[in-house]
Amino acid sequence: MTPRERAIRALTLKPPAPGVVPAAELEFQLTWEKFRRRYHTREEYDAAQGAELARLVREDAELRVAVHRAYDLAFTILHAPPGRTPRETVERMRRLIGAMRELSGDEFLMVAHGDATLALPDGKRMWELSVRMVDDRENLLRELGERVERQLALGEQLVAAGVEAFALCADYCYNTGPWCSPAMFAEFVTPFLKRLVEGYRSMGAYVIKHTDGNIMPILDQLLECRPHALHSLDPQAGVDIAEVKRLCGDRVCLIGNVNCALMQTGTEDEIVESARYALRHGMPGGGYIFSTSNVAFAGLPLERYELIHRVRRKEGVYPAPTEA
Repeated sequence: MTPRERAIRALTLKPPAPGVVPAAELEFQLTWEKFRRRYHTREEYDAAQGAELARLVREDAELRVAVHRAYDLAFTILHAPPGRTPRETVERMRRLIGAMRELSGDEFLMVAHGDATLALPDGKRMWELSVRMVDDRENLLRELGERVERQLALGEQLVAAGVEAFALCADYCYNTGPWCSPAMFAEFVTPFLKRLVEGYRSMGAYVIKHTDGNIMPILDQLLECRPHALHSLDPQAGVDIAEVKRLCGDRVCLIGNVNCALMQTGTEDEIVESARYALRHGMPGGGYIFSTSNVAFAGLPLERYELIHRVRRKEGVYPAPTEA
């Protein structure tokens, strides 16, 4: 099976096919370390036309396919540089997906960013938002709804351009828990996340909800919104994939849990054990995609990223069914 097919089986909670567990990353930022190449910038795209633009798109598509094949990844989020208008953004995505399809057919799942919900605010915005949640509640709720509807309108265009899935990357949680109380989350986030997921599902797209931090106090609300998958399952925040699998592994695909902090600062033995733990508890029955607990970030030693994939290839294998 292709990486795309194995990932779709996991996202739809079908029994896993024999072979290696599917893998993915939201981002792979180590292209220079691996290939001595980088993706082209927004400034390069904005300055290019005609044959030069086609060259940029082709080179970015070639690099993405090389990344996916090097690590047997079903997807990374496609970052066609945003255009100066929504129409240009969609057109760049259409061209990138088209170039990847020419190079690899249906080998990989085409995933785009697609969140519009209220993320954890930074320190500068926290006070203003807190005041608005009390003193300007109705206007804030209206604005949040409008944001979601604008995103869904863009999502329809992206699906028409070839996008098959959306990664919703608004972070909701600190290591200690969500940035607001579960009751406030139920008012200011959950209804809009639910509408966004429903809208994407109605387009035939898969939905992956990413958030770092301790999601356990709002896990029931995230499940209520019916994403196909939850990503991060952040071990640095005490999220135990074994517990999450026990609670809801029959309701949602799980992605992640390999500890990024250990990959940066831990020993090789600790990294191997983190990868093994994620595989051991994520794989049973399917509905699991192997991944780091965030991204393969710039500055991470490449050999440490490659180490977890050696563990996956050796120990993350579903057996063929035995003859009766």
